[in-house]
Amino acid sequence: MIDFKKIEISDKGWIEELLRYSDFRGAEYCFTNLFIWDEVYHSKISRFKDFILFTSGSGDTARYLFPAGKGDLKEVVELLENDAKERNVNFVLIGLSPETKEKLEGIFPGKYNFKEERNSFDYIYESEKLVSLAGKKLQSKRNHLARFKELPGWQYEDITEQNIHECVTYSNEWCKLNGCGENLSLMLECCAVNKALANYFELGLRGGLLRLDGKVVAYTVGEQLNSDTVIVHIEKAETEIRGSYPMINREFAERLSEGFTYINREDDAGDEGLRKAKNSYYPVFMQEKYSAVKK
Repeated sequence: MIDFKKIEISDKGWIEELLRYSDFRGAEYCFTNLFIWDEVYHSKISRFKDFILFTSGSGDTARYLFPAGKGDLKEVVELLENDAKERNVNFVLIGLSPETKEKLEGIFPGKYNFKEERNSFDYIYESEKLVSLAGKKLQSKRNHLARFKELPGWQYEDITEQNIHECVTYSNEWCKLNGCGENLSLMLECCAVNKALANYFELGLRGGLLRLDGKVVAYTVGEQLNSDTVIVHIEKAETEIRGSYPMINREFAERLSEGFTYINREDDAGDEGLRKAKNSYYPVFMQEKYSAVKK
């Protein structure tokens, strides 16, 4: 049985080293996401040679993330499969891209059934497009920006040790206003967001906030994901202030994405409102995700 353990901030160094070997673009292949969501998904990690092993859930909800790293993929998948057998749980691999799905099928032909996980697809955008908002399709976004810029006393700031407490306060207020108490999904997200902000500097995150007349009305947080992509983990803004979401999105994209081709704005978790909002920026492609279950 694999000796899985709780994910700690001290694991960041070796985990990121192994993630770099694979250079995957999926949001789950990011130390920050593994770390801040671990309590929500009851997830744990281990290392086998130069592979990171990750499991979440228990019993019928037990899942294994397709291993990132380098070495003998057949050996490490069989190790995970044996672990599931010893724990008496179904062996379900998640987070497979079309490329890793093909690789798994090549090593174990006909062994697995694959299922498309649409709610987990990440929205991938061209960095330049999110900054310039050029073209007819994004005209409405430019209009929203123009309206926001007309507001007196607005400014953008990087998140620092001096102002991060304001983001924490704003995040908790946003959560209350949006009914976190009655919405389990939002409540769990709030827990992950607070964990990210509490460990912001140790995680090496970057972020920015918008002010109107000195008051925080939006903030966002992200980081580098792989060799050509950055990822946005958090974005909160005042929906009643026209243009606040497009403005924090554009201002941060310009600063975060310099030198990177793509921006991963993560999945929509099956939320129709979120799906509509993410599609309104016209992703250049979706990072497809599949699960694999032994036949």
